[in-house]
Amino acid sequence: MEKMRARNLNSVFYAESYHPIQAGSIDGTDVLPHDNAIYRAHLCSSIGLYDPFGDPKIIGDPYCTLFVGRLSRLTSEDTLRKVMSKYGRVKNLRLVRDIVTGASRGYAFVEFETEREMQRAYMDAHHSYIDDCEIIVDYNRQQLMPGWIPRRLGGGLSGKKESGQLRFGGREKPFRAPLKPIPYEELKKLGIPPPPEGRYMSRFQVPSPPRRERDLSDREEGSHRRSSKDKNRTEDALKSSADTEEEHYRRSSSHRDDEERHYRRSLSYREDEEGHYRRSSSHQEDHSRKRRSSERKEEKASHYHHRGSSEKEHRYRSSESEKHSRKRKERAEHSHRREKYSRRSPNED
Repeated sequence: MEKMRARNLNSVFYAESYHPIQAGSIDGTDVLPHDNAIYRAHLCSSIGLYDPFGDPKIIGDPYCTLFVGRLSRLTSEDTLRKVMSKYGRVKNLRLVRDIVTGASRGYAFVEFETEREMQRAYMDAHHSYIDDCEIIVDYNRQQLMPGWIPRRLGGGLSGKKESGQLRFGGREKPFRAPLKPIPYEELKKLGIPPPPEGRYMSRFQVPSPPRRERDLSDREEGSHRRSSKDKNRTEDALKSSADTEEEHYRRSSSHRDDEERHYRRSLSYREDEEGHYRRSSSHQEDHSRKRRSSERKEEKASHYHHRGSSEKEHRYRSSESEKHSRKRKERAEHSHRREKYSRRSPNED
């Protein structure tokens, strides 16, 4: 049982149409108004005292219009337009002011150029801050929610004070899943839609705003536009594919040209290397030839030098031997003469 209660407390649902008695109930099952404001709103709703389209100040497309509440009293139109421009192009903006004093009443209506931009602001701008005040945003319930009754006539939604006139079923304060049996017969008599039993939402889920209903002509026009867009997309895709193929062919041809240039450069580089190798080899051969010739010359010179020195030595030795032989001869002749003179007798003298 406790798990069932906890699950029901976390399960909520939102009102698709407005009924004053149901809006005053926390779970959407009340069949009697519990305060005078709800009774007044129910009276206005039953006898048709309020016309949501009778306000001449309301202009623009309701599907592109966003309600902004809980604004600071000091927030101006320029500040609000600057903040709302973050979510899309602002077409029209109306900050509601007091008729007598002209002071801001703390809420405004912002119209965007497209419905998609309004939905973006509806999802992202909720609980954001403008001039140090946390704002709430909602779609234009005055024109898009059936049976709407404003706050000044006892209706409206949400509320800040727990002891005040709280209204449920909106984005800020949704209906809770009922904990007691649902009185289907009483709700049917009053024209109040019963809670969607078994189809509740979580508190963290955001209800989507109502979208524009398209008739057959709009659908045909939309399908024609989509077909024309698809046709244009296919043509653009074909053109882009042809362009990509042509660009790919150009790139491949340029790549081939680059490869050919690189091959030619490599050939020329190889030829230069071969020429350099040939020149270096010829230079080495010339150097080796010169070195061999120089070595030969040196060998010849050394040979000639050695030969000349040996000849000089031989000549010197031969001259020395001749001198010695001459001296010997002279000595022998001298000794012979002495012996010859010594042999003569004194008588013969």
